[in-house]
Amino acid sequence: MKVYLNNKEIELENNSTLMYLLEQSNLIKPGIAVAVNNSVVKKTKWDDYFLNDNDKITIIEAVCGG
Repeated sequence: MKVYLNNKEIELENNSTLMYLLEQSNLIKPGIAVAVNNSVVKKTKWDDYFLNDNDKITIIEAVCGG
C-alpha cells in the first residue's frame, strides 16, 4: 500500500501500524506530534493504529527558539 508522509509517497506492507512507519523512518523522538488525515493520533495509540492505503501522515516537531 502507499501512504504519504509529509507529502512524500512511501510504500508499506499492508497492516502496517503508525509506530512501524515512525520506527522505519527514524522519526521516534521527543516533541513530535502525528496526524493521520488531519486528525491527531495520541502517542499511546501509535502501536495500535493501522494505516490504510492513501493515508496522509503529517509529522510536526516542536522546536525551541526565539
